[in-house]
Amino acid sequence: MKNLSELHQSDKEVSAQSLFKGELGTTTAIKLQRNGTLKEHITKTPALLLCIDGRVTYEDETEQEFVLESGDYVNITPNVKHWLYASVQSQLVLLK
Repeated sequence: MKNLSELHQSDKEVSAQSLFKGELGTTTAIKLQRNGTLKEHITKTPALLLCIDGRVTYEDETEQEFVLESGDYVNITPNVKHWLYASVQSQLVLLK
């Protein structure tokens, strides 16, 4: 058995590691340090962002803003700029 925290070996502000690659999609483990920001970006496919631990604010260019805590998730629309900010160290999982 493994733990998500073992995937992130460094203390970088943002760490993203592949967790699973299947025939139809991928899963990525994301770790944000306290006050860490995942800069503005887009996804070309629909995605689901799940907060495993911590507290993260998701914002996008359509002015949506969601605070995600353990167990919360948000659907990410393709081709919409979005970004994340962690108020505490946080673990997330991104499914595409």
